[in-house]
Amino acid sequence: MKIGILGSGGVGQVLATAFKNENHEVLLATRNPSKDGLSQWIQANPGIPLCSYAEAGKQCELLVLAVKGSSAMDVLEQTGKEQLKNKIVIDACNPIIHADNGFPVHDHGVIRYFTNANDSLMEQLQNSFPDTKFVKAFNSVGNAFMYKPNFSQGIPTMFICGNDSQAKEVVANILLSFGWETEDMGGVEAARPIEALCQLWCAPGFQRNQWTHAFKLFKL
Repeated sequence: MKIGILGSGGVGQVLATAFKNENHEVLLATRNPSKDGLSQWIQANPGIPLCSYAEAGKQCELLVLAVKGSSAMDVLEQTGKEQLKNKIVIDACNPIIHADNGFPVHDHGVIRYFTNANDSLMEQLQNSFPDTKFVKAFNSVGNAFMYKPNFSQGIPTMFICGNDSQAKEVVANILLSFGWETEDMGGVEAARPIEALCQLWCAPGFQRNQWTHAFKLFKL
């Protein structure tokens, strides 16, 4: 497929490289092509061109939303509602509150969100873009483990959700190729607990600098 990565930070760069390694055609969309470190990354990944959000929306079959949660709505609006119509968007965002210095605000390691327990960022995006097929994924693990994670205990679980079953099947196959097993938790409302998994994943990192873990669902 032709994949558009909306966002050129660490998550966007990792996922762009991962999709390229899986033989997809990849565009990396950014608001600021001259941002620190991006030119060096582009030199190291010459097969992944930069483009605008709107260009990614126009050209690509599937898009990955990999920006700060506070920017997600604006980035999708720049990509274009008509361009996103009937397309799959993998939502890797979390509704994290960031301080002025850019770091997440947290209470003894528990990140603060701008949503509440009965709402989610993905629900807000889905309501604003009703014709887009959102699938939540990649939000509950650090970017170092998003592609081909290697844990001695076995294959980790990626929890996903979304309203379109065919879109979730496409994303599940992508995750399989990336080295994950998938657990479908239902419709868009399930983004509430899935987004909260980021808070749980980050807690040991902020409390004791432990960032090398992932979630696994065991079933009888």
